[in-house]
Amino acid sequence: MKTKASAYFTVSLALGLASATGPAAAPATAQPQPSSARHAAAAKRVVLTNADDGRPVVLAVGDDVEIRLTGSRSQGLTYAWSVPQAGDSGVLRKIAGGTTPTGGASAAFRAEKPGVVMIGSTRSCRPDPGRVCPDVVVPWNVTAKAT
Repeated sequence: MKTKASAYFTVSLALGLASATGPAAAPATAQPQPSSARHAAAAKRVVLTNADDGRPVVLAVGDDVEIRLTGSRSQGLTYAWSVPQAGDSGVLRKIAGGTTPTGGASAAFRAEKPGVVMIGSTRSCRPDPGRVCPDVVVPWNVTAKAT
């Protein structure tokens, strides 16, 4: 035979256990990610070098393209690249860029919106004192299509 006090204790204990385990006992469900979070996880980085001159590149909005151009030195002449530039900063936004003392240049761009953009750089000669450079400028270009 139950007393009134033991009935209250049993109900109180049952309610306490139910509230302590209630949310944890519910099955876990995957929360849908916003489309921007899904795209950020899928974003990629394309790296281009001297050998990629003339190559077409396809990017998704949010992807990065990095250009790493290597300069050269021969007989007192340094053949140096300019910092790569994109033809439309609205499509490809520059996020980094610079040159090195050895003639190299680099830049990184992020695809901001769909479009087709030319990315270019030029290689020119820097002579040591007493040396003369040939009047030759070498272009480097790629066409990037952001979709």
